Amino acid sequence: MTNDRTADDAGTRAAMTDDELCADLARRAGHVLLELRERTGFSDPAALRTAGDRASQEFLAAELAAHRPDDAVLSEEAADTADRLGASRVWIVDPLDGTREYAEEGRDDWAVHVALWQDGRLAAGAVALPARDRTLATRPALALPVPSDTAAAAPLRIAVSRTRPPASVAKLAAALGAEMVPMGSAGVKISAVVLGTVDAYVHGGGQYEWDSAAPVAVALAAGAHASRLDGSPLVYNRRDPRLPDLLVCRPGVADTLLREIALLDW
Repeated sequence: MTNDRTADDAGTRAAMTDDELCADLARRAGHVLLELRERTGFSDPAALRTAGDRASQEFLAAELAAHRPDDAVLSEEAADTADRLGASRVWIVDPLDGTREYAEEGRDDWAVHVALWQDGRLAAGAVALPARDRTLATRPALALPVPSDTAAAAPLRIAVSRTRPPASVAKLAAALGAEMVPMGSAGVKISAVVLGTVDAYVHGGGQYEWDSAAPVAVALAAGAHASRLDGSPLVYNRRDPRLPDLLVCRPGVADTLLREIALLDW
């Protein structure tokens, strides 16, 4: 009976849409990470970070090979190959976004990212926030909260790193009279824009495609603005996976932010 159930589950996932599979895999990888965290404890943070990266990567790699065997994969935790450059479908994953936060007891600001880049666009994506028991996906997409008149008149809230906020973002916040809101991983910061906890996430210090592909897919599906700091589109599955800067924000503040960003030295 166990084998029959396993076969049924595999068949169900093979029939899932890409949006559904993104959400399912991100959520289940999150369960793997939560169970590992509970079993291992926090006495050796470095070992927990390493084990978390490995466990989530192994889970996602096996599931994608089983359910989308013809697709290419770009992952932070796997060797990159040039094969993906000619592929029409490329899964871009970060098995554990926010390893520092994952290995700290009591912290919930870490994530799992699963996205699909297809024919030159982000076609699907999901961000699991396992310690918060929540998964944000491209379908069904969330709608950005509409700020009240009071909230719209309040200072802008910009998500920043809790451990190393960039000086350039501090200058931007000062120029706009904005509030900097510290939090963990990139996925958590972009999710905070989607959920209305902050108005923007501005990053200029260097990232990779897996840091933002899934959360940007979710943000775009929700109606947010997402671009490079010069306003140009975010492009994924490039030969060099570094993606040094991005802006994700409420559409109503995008022009103001881009204008002020252009005045700063990044």
